[in-house]
Amino acid sequence: MRAQAYALRQVQTDYYRGFLALLLAVVTLVATSVRADARGAPDSFADLAEKVSPAVVNITTSTIVASREGGPQPMIPEGSPFEEFFRDFLERNQNEPNGNQSEPRQRRSQALGSGFVISEDGFIVTNNHVIEGADEILIEFFSRDEQLEAKVIGTDPNTDIALLKVESDEPLDYVSFGDSDIMRVGDWVMAVGNPLGQGFSVSAGIVSQRNRELSGNYDDYIQTDAAINRGNSGGPLFNMEGEVIGVNTAILSPNGGSIGIGFAMSSAVVNRVIDQLKEFGETRRGWLGVRIQNITDDIAEALGLESTDGALVTDVPDGPAKEAGIQVNDVILSFDGVNVTDSGELVRTVGNAPVGKAVRVMVLRDGKTETLKVTLGRREDAVAASNNSQDTPSEPVEPSKLLGMSLAPLDDAAREALSLNPGDEGLAVLDIDEDSEAFEKGVRAGDVISEAGQQPVISIEDLEASLQVARDGGRKSVLLLVRRDGNPRFVALSLDE
Repeated sequence: MRAQAYALRQVQTDYYRGFLALLLAVVTLVATSVRADARGAPDSFADLAEKVSPAVVNITTSTIVASREGGPQPMIPEGSPFEEFFRDFLERNQNEPNGNQSEPRQRRSQALGSGFVISEDGFIVTNNHVIEGADEILIEFFSRDEQLEAKVIGTDPNTDIALLKVESDEPLDYVSFGDSDIMRVGDWVMAVGNPLGQGFSVSAGIVSQRNRELSGNYDDYIQTDAAINRGNSGGPLFNMEGEVIGVNTAILSPNGGSIGIGFAMSSAVVNRVIDQLKEFGETRRGWLGVRIQNITDDIAEALGLESTDGALVTDVPDGPAKEAGIQVNDVILSFDGVNVTDSGELVRTVGNAPVGKAVRVMVLRDGKTETLKVTLGRREDAVAASNNSQDTPSEPVEPSKLLGMSLAPLDDAAREALSLNPGDEGLAVLDIDEDSEAFEKGVRAGDVISEAGQQPVISIEDLEASLQVARDGGRKSVLLLVRRDGNPRFVALSLDE
């Protein structure tokens, strides 16, 4: 009986071991298959290229420019003993009444770029820098012999996007925008365009990185190693479904040619811009009406914050935010239900919001959260109305040395030189030690310190009092509100300075 029970247990054990081995083999096979699918390259890009090429266009622009056309000029090596002689001779000859003086003449300058058709009735997307200042824009199609002249519907220099329109007797082949937000690093992409004026050309690569910022407030670039050269500007970057997920705009290169670092403005940005250009002929971005900056670790410590998330308000000029009650030193935590991690994200989120929309903005003020309702204005109107002049500052009087800076209260002469309002108060930075922490963090002569420790300062005594309050409160740093050309920003300086 005992032998039979042992034999039964042995059979059960063998059965379970066999089952587990089979299950492990299936899991391994599936995992291997998934890895192969993730890493495998397309067999060919030929079908995709054939599908999308008819919608890609070459763009030739012509511009009339002034030039001087005279006889050939001698090439004199720099440092040559004859250099001064020939220069004097040429200048004397050109200044004589009957000399061979060059006359300014007009000539046509041509430039090449790329673009793509987004509707059968002839709307075309390209870069603003491809067509900027052009007197004539000609569109060449992949499968048509004729060229069509295009007119500009609207441009957006902030994202370097332009919308063109051509008139055609026949419906045009076109491509659609895809969702750039779902693209992942490592996904395959294909660029089509007119590199170096060589005509229609295809290159392939992967998404090297997402959410790259170059120089603008609304940047959201896809980085790719697909070959992009001069002439590719304005051309499309496709996903493997033939949808446009980016507009090729710029390259990073020491020699002007592709080294595998190209940037395409994401379709998430381009799509919104194109919709506005098509409807209004211009962009209409939301405007909150605040100046903001990121919260660094030392600023968070100076303010007693537990996190660097959010955007710190440095100034509130007349506008929607001021009317809603937002104040300097507020930390904006969320906008219209979207959490704010830094100032760049807030700028993009506000810009994408409709003009005139009433939104809820959550701020952190004096350690407590508060929700305010703001009706957005239009950013383009605000930018057009602003006019910050820049003058050379004159030296105020009674300087004192604090925190590595030579400071003095503002007087009327200093306010005029710094283009300040008559009632503006603060301390002017006359000079600064280049080895000081203030200099390292960007403070320069001509700046104005208007707050210290979130309190206004109009005298050296005010600043000294704020420093002492911070020390008494156990702070390691003090937060200064520094203004330059009317633009404020916070700087946290160590109290040990």
